[in-house]
Amino acid sequence: MSYDRNAAPAPTPGLRLLPWETETGKPCFLSTNGSPGALARIADEIEADQLRDGADVLKGVQAVLDDHRAGEYALRLALRAAMQCLGDVLRIADSRGARLPVLNDEHDSDDGDLDDGTDGDGPMTPRCGVSSTRV
Repeated sequence: MSYDRNAAPAPTPGLRLLPWETETGKPCFLSTNGSPGALARIADEIEADQLRDGADVLKGVQAVLDDHRAGEYALRLALRAAMQCLGDVLRIADSRGARLPVLNDEHDSDDGDLDDGTDGDGPMTPRCGVSSTRV
């Protein structure tokens, strides 16, 4: 599986890009309707595994690069593994980035503070399309 960021469709609100693709190489999406289910948890676990694998591959690539006797075959294997992991990480970044709450630009430019969506008491909640009046 390889991830082509330029060929991936634009993020669609309410859909999550999953860390796998169809047999024909098309991206898979999940509609969570605001509540994570079993499939979303599986996707979270796969993403965590992919990030751990990427860290391991990075160590292996460094070892190959540090070995001045490493041949072309070892370098090609290391590069192929690094390419696969980089594709996974880009897919994860795009998926998570598309799920971030959209900040109200008008609010941000008023005082320079970022609205993190919290009221100080609980977890962050998206504030998309909410207008506020300042007193």
